[in-house]
Amino acid sequence: MSQTLPSGSLSGKTALVTGSSRGIGADTVRYFAEAGANVVINFRNKAPRAEKLATQLRELGVEALVVGADLTDPESVKAMFDEVERTFGGLDILVLNASGGMESGMAEDYALHLNRDAQVNVLETALPLLKDDARVVFVTSHQAHFIRTTPTMPEYEPVALSKRAGEDALREKIPALEERGIGFTVVSGDMIEGTITATLLERANPGAISARREDAGKLYNVSEFAAEVARAAVDPVPADNTRLVGDTGSFGGE
Repeated sequence: MSQTLPSGSLSGKTALVTGSSRGIGADTVRYFAEAGANVVINFRNKAPRAEKLATQLRELGVEALVVGADLTDPESVKAMFDEVERTFGGLDILVLNASGGMESGMAEDYALHLNRDAQVNVLETALPLLKDDARVVFVTSHQAHFIRTTPTMPEYEPVALSKRAGEDALREKIPALEERGIGFTVVSGDMIEGTITATLLERANPGAISARREDAGKLYNVSEFAAEVARAAVDPVPADNTRLVGDTGSFGGE
């Protein structure tokens, strides 16, 4: 991967990315570490993968803390941040990357519980640790961000609605965050090649990804999109707190 953030630009900072044992989260946390940040790798059930990533990142000369947590369990989330506080004392960057809802065998309200309630709880639990110039980034998709004006595939609609509900609930926190000087940015991307969501969608609706690629002209891959997420944590906060990545021509207004 090419250098996404200037080397040393995050020295002395600490960044936590939820769901960072693989995919977009793993690449995002790697970009932070390459820029000199100490990092917290959060996973739900991929401990060996998280530990392997941490070993790689420590070779860059940064500290890497691996913490398992089920984000839908408030006690688990509290324990995670307690460990972060003991290890690093505070947080400069929080990336709310972990989401889901297309997994089989989950309760009917699981998507809303994970994509709205858990996201808000993670932010609220992190608040005492966030420094006064900290940055919070919420990762979503165009299919969710624009769901109020642009329909999506039926298979994805419950997830899209739950993620938009999560985005709206987090946006309500912006005034309180700004009072402390904490910046908040929503990063919304088109379908990302190689993600679990894209794989599950393709399984439910064969041809969906290639059709979207043809419509958009290009789809970002995991590392390209992760680079945009990482930059959102250091670039000036957009006036509308939104960073759109990839084609939006097929989507209506807010």
